Amino acid sequence: MSQDKTKVAQLKKEIAPFEKTDTAKSVRQMMNTIIPLIALWYAAYAALSVSYWLTLALAAIAGGFLVRTFIIFHDCCHGSFFKSRRANAIVGTITGILTVVPYAQWKHSHSVHHATSGNLDKRGVGDMWVMTVKEYAAASFWRRLAYRLYRNPLVMLGLGPAFTFLIEYRFNRQGARWKERLNVYLTNVSIVGLYASLCWAIGWEAFLLVQVPVFLVSGMAGVWLFYVQHNFEDSYFEHESEWSYVQAAVEGSSYYKLPKPLQWITGNIGFHHVHHLSPKVPNYYLEQAHNSTPPLQQATTIGVSESLKSLWFRLWDEDAKRFVGFREAKLKMRAAAAEVAKVGNNPMRPKLQRE
Repeated sequence: MSQDKTKVAQLKKEIAPFEKTDTAKSVRQMMNTIIPLIALWYAAYAALSVSYWLTLALAAIAGGFLVRTFIIFHDCCHGSFFKSRRANAIVGTITGILTVVPYAQWKHSHSVHHATSGNLDKRGVGDMWVMTVKEYAAASFWRRLAYRLYRNPLVMLGLGPAFTFLIEYRFNRQGARWKERLNVYLTNVSIVGLYASLCWAIGWEAFLLVQVPVFLVSGMAGVWLFYVQHNFEDSYFEHESEWSYVQAAVEGSSYYKLPKPLQWITGNIGFHHVHHLSPKVPNYYLEQAHNSTPPLQQATTIGVSESLKSLWFRLWDEDAKRFVGFREAKLKMRAAAAEVAKVGNNPMRPKLQRE
């Protein structure tokens, strides 16, 4: 653990120059994100009188800008977008309303995620459900079925975002403090007020025809980005006794190398290993931090086509230290069961035990 602290100190020293907030950059990012988002949303509505295919195209682009809005929200939650805690809270709450995510609640769960990412003994808060091969083998039929449904791409990228953003985030977590609860109430009331106003202004049918595709694109993209940057083949998971913060950041978070337009629209979040090592680095300095810190360049790099393979990574194999699919896990479970049966039927077993 002392060695881990030494590595953290060294990397922190190298990355420290990028742990600074540039107010001008932050304001410019708000302007080149939120203003286009509003303009594209309106354009998608106006296009209803021309062609719904045009509306869908504009809504898809608006969904991308909503993802970029979420990155601003995300930085505010880490206190890295503005120097002022109050400014982060205000902008975080406003962007949280636009992305239908309560600022204070998500700030808490995401902080837990950063502090426990890759720790097999501290799963369950702010992360995706990951089972090990051994846990899956010992699970009941219903638990296995639930897990298989959860990891199904159609559920994970379709029903998952809808449930998480529209239902789960509308309720306070157990044990939440009053300020966090109040923020959830404020967010919910504001969302209802915003959506009701739009329905009144343009009609509920037009509102849904525009907002639903915007939400689907942004929700699917958001979940995919979070998933692919932790669920790659040679990711990092260890039990508490062996867990390392540095390894969890650099080895358990990927560098998702995206084309420049997608890198821009996703706020550089592809440099996820840099972000996990130091959440205080604003999104607009992540690439510079990566390029200026050689150890960070050793992180697993994943391209767009390669990232699609991660859809088949379902279970963490503690022995092989990598993700495997259900089929490979099944073969391993059968081999383990056959080995147990072989040992159990071995007539020399009692003698060997006595010896």
